[in-house]
Amino acid sequence: MAGERRFRGPIDLHTHSSVSDGTESPSQLIRAAAAAGLGTVALTDHDSTAGWPEAARMAGEVGITLIRGMEFSTRERFTSVHLLAYLFDPSDAGIVAETARIRAARLTRAEQMVERIGADYELTWDDVLAQTTEGATVGRPHIADALVARGLVLTRSEAFAGILHWEAGYYQPHYAPDPLFAIRLVRAAGGVPVLAHPATRGLAHMLPEKRLAEMVEAGLFGLELEHRENEPAAKARLYELAAKYGLAVTGSSDYHGTGKPNRLGENTTSSEVLEQIIEQGTGTPPIYG
Repeated sequence: MAGERRFRGPIDLHTHSSVSDGTESPSQLIRAAAAAGLGTVALTDHDSTAGWPEAARMAGEVGITLIRGMEFSTRERFTSVHLLAYLFDPSDAGIVAETARIRAARLTRAEQMVERIGADYELTWDDVLAQTTEGATVGRPHIADALVARGLVLTRSEAFAGILHWEAGYYQPHYAPDPLFAIRLVRAAGGVPVLAHPATRGLAHMLPEKRLAEMVEAGLFGLELEHRENEPAAKARLYELAAKYGLAVTGSSDYHGTGKPNRLGENTTSSEVLEQIIEQGTGTPPIYG
């Protein structure tokens, strides 16, 4: 396999464009990845593949390999669990139906939150729409950007720590499928599922080992452990569990442009792990630049 390798490192497998909650268009994101010295990047917008065609065109122009992916919203009881899905078939009926349902729920939830916030602050739905691009998956980051534009907060981070925090009284949950269902859906579409930043809430709130084992049985490929938001103790424990259950370990930036402090290539994935992803991902091929 190594002799057939057609991609280059460094490899960053988690980024967002303005199709979801990044601040750069897919083509701008790909140019930024090339400028940052990356050889391979995955576009993983939330619950959407709409940015794939534009990103693929730019990847060919700048000579960078594109891994087409998505960050799938799922929910474990009351906790949000994000699943990175790589190289799946975007036309798969199950994927299309489920992501459409999630995006619709996100939109309704965002409208309800803005209505609540607007009762106490000078914020309207039009303010939020002004922060989105056509076809974008509207969510809390766009509400945060609207709050910044209105001068109600200085940054997205301040918005999430304050007005948009779940304890502030404006938070509204949205529909998301069970992670086991999502893992099976991704595998059925020829994709490769990896749990995104699974150690952000520390040891006390980490997924139980029994549940992780069920995910492995359902087809989970790996854990995104090299990520700036993973807590050290929980990350160390997940390294042990990854070894126990034969899970691959990935590293990524979770880049959002200016929407987060995360920088392209600050964490990366090994070539050997990417080779496995490409071998198992039969739904759609990489775009080799």
